Amino acid sequence: MPKRPTPRGEHLRRALAQEAARIMVEHGIGDYGLAKRKAAQRFAVAAGAVLPKNSEIEAALLEHQRLFGADAHAESLQAQRRAALAAMRRLREFEPRLVGAVLSGTATRHSPVQLHLFADCAESVAMTLIDAGIAHEVTEKRVRMDPARVRAYPGLRFQIGDQPIEATVFPEDGIRQAPFSPVDGRPMRRACAPEVEAMLGAAPAETLIA
Repeated sequence: MPKRPTPRGEHLRRALAQEAARIMVEHGIGDYGLAKRKAAQRFAVAAGAVLPKNSEIEAALLEHQRLFGADAHAESLQAQRRAALAAMRRLREFEPRLVGAVLSGTATRHSPVQLHLFADCAESVAMTLIDAGIAHEVTEKRVRMDPARVRAYPGLRFQIGDQPIEATVFPEDGIRQAPFSPVDGRPMRRACAPEVEAMLGAAPAETLIA
């Protein structure tokens, strides 16, 4: 049976989670593992110590954003979701889904919008962007599809307004299986355009960003 954390150990975990959250907000780090390691270095925590789970850091991140600059965070998040919806409407033929921090509400002002697209040929997404006059960069994204399998998928990075967008292109049947979340290890939550419209209170036909 695993040992239960001592009160001192629990206090340290909370402190590390809070420090990792601060680092993510102030330094624009989106990687929970990296923020966790930097927090451990900051607190001079010995190697092998029990560090907070990513889900604990996410909770601390939400609390940090609520306590510090809540209005600015809400405004930034709204702008990111508006950019997400504009991109989703532009790429509607690829059944886009919003994922990640912009969907969960934990995004910092540095966070890119993350989209999942579905097409058996990633070049078709690139051609749609080219036809729309949107410059892009070809990328690759490694995602965990189950506890034992990590796969690389093609991606594209571009901007809508001044907001960076990172799109991962899955096969068309990939819409039926979401990859595992790096936060809690469960299938990632995905939101379609009408769900994002509902978050924003936007009219379905409204043009948000040219």
